[in-house]
Amino acid sequence: MSTVLAGNGLVKKYGPTAALAGVDVAVAERESLAIMGPSGSGKSTLLHTLAGIIRPDDGQVLLRGERVDHWGENRLSALRRKRFGFVFQFGQLLPELPAEENVALPLMLEGVPRREAVKRARRWFAPLGLAGLEHRRPGQLSGGQAQRVAIARALAVEPDVVFADEPTGALDQSTGEEVIRLLTSVTREQGASLVMVTHDAEVAAHCDRVVQVRDGRIAGYSQYTVA
Repeated sequence: MSTVLAGNGLVKKYGPTAALAGVDVAVAERESLAIMGPSGSGKSTLLHTLAGIIRPDDGQVLLRGERVDHWGENRLSALRRKRFGFVFQFGQLLPELPAEENVALPLMLEGVPRREAVKRARRWFAPLGLAGLEHRRPGQLSGGQAQRVAIARALAVEPDVVFADEPTGALDQSTGEEVIRLLTSVTREQGASLVMVTHDAEVAAHCDRVVQVRDGRIAGYSQYTVA
């Protein structure tokens, strides 16, 4: 399989502490990769560096073979809007907007007219088990429903890569299981790759591969049969 996203020799320091100490990692087309490690291991720094949120001190980030880490902030911002999708622990939906407009927001930010953006957003509701909830605001949704809306928002721009930071961390076990199954299956079906940080081995086991990070370095990989 071709490589979609790669980090080569990634280094990131905060004062004397190396959050990343020469990390090499690659994500293949439609692959789901979980990043695990103890608190302070560098796993979130690795995700944010690959996503263009943090700029590495050394090394390279390549998207489909093109180096992107040295781009200016305007180009990186456009990259994050157009080619990356994001799912966070608490969804980060805008409380004043109905669910369909939360999903449509990335499209509208790219200049898609509101009516067309909402029409495209609504296509995601039935596949994610959200039919009938298009007009509800985040405060009217359960935690699991809100995370599914966040997944729809991440996929609305048809990204190359979806980044998920502890996407089930605020959910109970049953709801988290449902959300992670949807996240891994729908991203794959849409042709996107998934890079996810999680502390939960059961959540990580839904991904194709798991990378263990210790002290800013890759400590090993595990491979699973997708659950």
